[in-house]
Amino acid sequence: MSNQHQASSDEPQPVQNIKRSGGWGLSALSLFTSTGTLICCALPALLVTMGAGAVLAGVVSTVPQLIWLSQYKIAVFAVAGGMLVLNGVLRYVNRHAPCPIDPDQARSCMRLRKISTIMFAVSCVIYMIGFFFAFVAIHVL
Repeated sequence: MSNQHQASSDEPQPVQNIKRSGGWGLSALSLFTSTGTLICCALPALLVTMGAGAVLAGVVSTVPQLIWLSQYKIAVFAVAGGMLVLNGVLRYVNRHAPCPIDPDQARSCMRLRKISTIMFAVSCVIYMIGFFFAFVAIHVL
C-alpha cells in the first residue's frame, strides 16, 4: 500500500493555486528606466533637431532633473541596461512556467504574459533609441 502511495506522489501534479505576477512588475520597472534614457538623450536631440531649442530650455528650467540625467547618462544607461538584461534572463528562465488550471486564472496569466512581453519589447526599443542618440548620433551627426 505504501508503494502505491509513493508511486502516485512521484507523478506530476497539476498546478492549482499559483500566485504569479507574470513578470509585469519587472517589465514596468524596465520600461520606466529605459524611458529615463529616452528623456535624457533622445528628447533633447529631437527638440534641437526640430529647431525647438527654446522649448528645450523651457523644459530644462521647469524640470532641472533632466540635467542630472544627462550628466550621469552612463550610469542611467548602465542601470537601465542591467534592468533589461535581468528582465530578459528572468523571462527566459520562466518561459515555460505553468499557469493555474482554473480557466479564469489561466486567461489572466496568459494576458499578463502578453502584456509583459509587449512592455519588454517597448523597453528594449526605447533603450536602443536613447542609446543611439546618447552615444552614436553625437559622432555621426
